[in-house]
Amino acid sequence: MFDLEGKTCLITGGAGSIGLAAACLLHQQGARLALVDLDLAALDAACVAAFGDDAKNVLCIAADVSDEAQVHRAVTRTAQHFGGIDVLFSNAGTFGTVATIADYPTEVFDSVLAVHVRGAFLLAKHAVPHMRKGGSIVLTSSVAATRGDPGVYGYITAKHALTGLMRVLAKDLAPRGIRVNAIAPGPIGNDFQQRVEDDLGAEIGRDGTAFFNEMIPLGRHGTAEEIAASVLYLASAQSGFTTGHLLMADGGMSV
Repeated sequence: MFDLEGKTCLITGGAGSIGLAAACLLHQQGARLALVDLDLAALDAACVAAFGDDAKNVLCIAADVSDEAQVHRAVTRTAQHFGGIDVLFSNAGTFGTVATIADYPTEVFDSVLAVHVRGAFLLAKHAVPHMRKGGSIVLTSSVAATRGDPGVYGYITAKHALTGLMRVLAKDLAPRGIRVNAIAPGPIGNDFQQRVEDDLGAEIGRDGTAFFNEMIPLGRHGTAEEIAASVLYLASAQSGFTTGHLLMADGGMSV
């Protein structure tokens, strides 16, 4: 049903739980993979753990997505190695911090937007010329793109901005048959979310994970594999008439 045989998929944030879960699922459907992350050693180790002997067929690239030269090199290497790009999963991200507007560090705000927004923009800018007709771009947004929570200035602003970027790209690339969508996960049971909840728990004086679960109608965190399933749908021809869409995968948190 979700045949990606021979398709080339470039994934940023490839060593993280969502990036790696998506890579595994796309690979199961026949996709060829290029994974990008900051730390090549960590990325290589994650690939070996996920793919075993087949890890040698996964192209692993170290790059800072906020650095245009590094993004250009990563995209060019992928396109040359595989002969083109079919799916782009822009998934690199960082949380930043939580603070009042007076105390929120400007450099943290800038760095969060650089990774999420500039990173997604640069990836599309350099990858689109190598993308084949009928390709798909998926951006990782967040339920935060539908909310405004006190003190989360960098992350929430970045996720709102990604929705705008997705919509512009969808209109711009539609004549080429390239679809552009974003996925908006809610809280996921991974290290990224746990760090957020540990910080939040210290601020509010109670368990941060329980606090989030109370906000989610389904009463639990999602899994990286559940988010990967939605990425697979958006990457495949099964969503062939879907573009410019923010797919909520948040357990009802945004309702």
